Amino acid sequence: MDAIELLKHDHRRVEQLFRDYHAAASDTQRRGVVEILVHELSAHAALEELLVYPLAREEIPGGGQLADRHLAEHADVKKTLLALDRLGAGDERADALMAQLEREIEEHVREEEDEFLPRLRDAVGPRVIDELGHALKEARRTAPTRPHPHAPDQPPALALAGPVAAVYDRVRDRLQGRPRP
Repeated sequence: MDAIELLKHDHRRVEQLFRDYHAAASDTQRRGVVEILVHELSAHAALEELLVYPLAREEIPGGGQLADRHLAEHADVKKTLLALDRLGAGDERADALMAQLEREIEEHVREEEDEFLPRLRDAVGPRVIDELGHALKEARRTAPTRPHPHAPDQPPALALAGPVAAVYDRVRDRLQGRPRP
């Protein structure tokens, strides 16, 4: 199970959600897309922070700087996601925040796919990439579903905070009737 292909698949899914948002016919549909987008990006970021970036720090020459740059981008994305998550259907600020988020994600994805992920594949080889893929798939089931911009973004603190945030998020999702992607 190729971790890089899984991560790229997540990227394509998020790109489709942006298209869905722009094509939505009502405020309710747009809000539904926002809720799914918040879920998908929150989980994706948590998985990268817990599993991918620590591996890059250890295995890629200069990986610490690369991981730090991506973590800074994640922090910006999480702040935008939190602002979006707090809006209701029809809020006039949603379009501007979605445009900001789309710019942040486009840049992040381009950097990851053009530079970071190829370097990670070269550094660790196919066996480790497959093991990472299995770990990502397994961890996705318990990843947070909401942004937590003030939570730790690196192990070991992330390994402790992430599961607590995920349980809290899933309870909130159920109580609020959020869609499950």
